[in-house]
Amino acid sequence: MAVNQELIAKGFKKLLILLGLLIASPILLTISFKALKLYKEGAPFYISIFGIVFSVLLIFFTLYFGYKTFKTFLDALFSDKS
Repeated sequence: MAVNQELIAKGFKKLLILLGLLIASPILLTISFKALKLYKEGAPFYISIFGIVFSVLLIFFTLYFGYKTFKTFLDALFSDKS
């Protein structure tokens, strides 16, 4: 049972990106909620709303990207190709 080295390397690159996303997305969500609490009207209010929507979408993308990353690792470990 051989391990596909190209897929493992690709998986580790994706894992590093995933780690950055796992750190950045909750921090952005927290900052956006604090800005929403601070600003009640005007342009900063709409920017904070945009930040919340963007960070929620980023969290969903992070979950999807995590699934794809671990699927890459599984394909590398359990593939029939040498």
